[in-house]
Amino acid sequence: MMSVLSLRNPATGEVFGSVTEASPAEVDAAVAKARRAFAAWSATSLAERLRYLASLRHYLVEHGEELAQKISQATGKVTLEAYMTEIFVTADTIRFYEKHAQQMLSPQPVPTPLVLWPKKSYIHYKPMGVVAVISPWNYPFQLAIIPMLSALVAGNTVILKPSEVTPSTGLLIEELFEIVGLPEGVVTVLHGGREVGSRLVSARPDKIFFTGSVATGKKIMAAAAEHLIPVELELGGKDPMIVFDDAHLERAANGAVWGAFTNSGQVCMSVERLYVHERVYSEFLRLVTEKTKALRQGFPEQAEVGSMTSPQQIGIVRAHIDDALAAGATAVTGGAIQTDSMFLAPTILTGVTPEMKIMREETFGPVLPIVTFSDEAEVIRLVNESPYGLNASVWSADKAKAQRVAEKLLSGNVCINDVIISYANPHLPFGGVKDSGIGRYRGPVGLQAFTHSISIIHDPGSKKREFNWYPYTPDQQLMFSGLTHLLYGKRPKWNLPTLKAIWRELKRLR
Repeated sequence: MMSVLSLRNPATGEVFGSVTEASPAEVDAAVAKARRAFAAWSATSLAERLRYLASLRHYLVEHGEELAQKISQATGKVTLEAYMTEIFVTADTIRFYEKHAQQMLSPQPVPTPLVLWPKKSYIHYKPMGVVAVISPWNYPFQLAIIPMLSALVAGNTVILKPSEVTPSTGLLIEELFEIVGLPEGVVTVLHGGREVGSRLVSARPDKIFFTGSVATGKKIMAAAAEHLIPVELELGGKDPMIVFDDAHLERAANGAVWGAFTNSGQVCMSVERLYVHERVYSEFLRLVTEKTKALRQGFPEQAEVGSMTSPQQIGIVRAHIDDALAAGATAVTGGAIQTDSMFLAPTILTGVTPEMKIMREETFGPVLPIVTFSDEAEVIRLVNESPYGLNASVWSADKAKAQRVAEKLLSGNVCINDVIISYANPHLPFGGVKDSGIGRYRGPVGLQAFTHSISIIHDPGSKKREFNWYPYTPDQQLMFSGLTHLLYGKRPKWNLPTLKAIWRELKRLR
């Protein structure tokens, strides 16, 4: 019997609908349908594919406020955050593809060594087939639709499995692609939980793009390995923020508060570890505490911080805070969690130590632990000890120092004097290292990641043979020995026998 998912507003508790989970047969049928649609869609010109995206962009612009309200209803986030981080970012990404996809997907000529003359070489980007996108609940619109758009632009068909925590956003995405009139089978949305996701993986799509937890990502990768399905994983983070004593403290404090508490801290790039130089710690803590206490919490407007989205996540946040407090940490603000509320007060913790869960595991809630450091080497070591490596930020007025530290951090993305904003530049590849994931999307590399890179080398075909073909002769040995010394040795090794051998080989090519 198929399960039914409730459409629930986490901020108010209101249930405003339901959707039925896809059956195993429906999952298999969707993959088969997407595979049939792939032939025509991949043959559609890039200009035509981009016209569909332009229609979607126009609709987002005209109906952005209404769509943001629906996303707020699904997630409990304030409407302005929904608009900025879900609608605006998506429209910007579409415009980026409209401007640059042709260049990024066109055949790329590459140099050919002189010894291979007169051959020419280039890279051809070929769509992969059916791409499965399994998306999360924290940004259920843009973290689903942006990889979908990347796959579609590259010529793939797409099956989306949205999070069962925010199913109404999956329905919204389904509706949007129907409005823009994509051909049947090019995009399919399959609603459901882990069983549907597992069935989708076992249906053998041609690529899997997953955003979510490390534990689930490992399971997907293991299942995909059975069939050698390429997998891209955008996983969790425990992102550090480093504030040096020469930083603009007012700016850094504003950045820390927004970076830690935006979307109630439910951001893979949230500031979850704050390292402040001991010389400015007291002043910085005063600023951060003052700004945190001024935050308004509510839904859906006239507030900065909304509700949590997932009831399960509240338990994790509570466990991390309780563990820290029991081990001697202090809650400067917040700390208390009402068991019957989806609203968690922004919390600042001091007196935390590296072994606490709050400093080791992803919290994914509105909690900001702060510790001090004394020098550059120490803070780099502390930051890099984490198993995560998604994003980080370095704050300093010294440009050379900030760049030096940024480049030593084991992180897929680093901001200098800003937080989280790496993702906002569509020209940059995005992804993590270590337990934070595998692969990159966004930017040229990210779009090409949804293709097979085909290396092509083209010879005019006018000669009857090549230097290296059969039959092997002593002349070939002399010729290659001479070339090796000429091209790679300290001095050329030319003599009359070698020159005669090269001449005889040249004559054999005609």
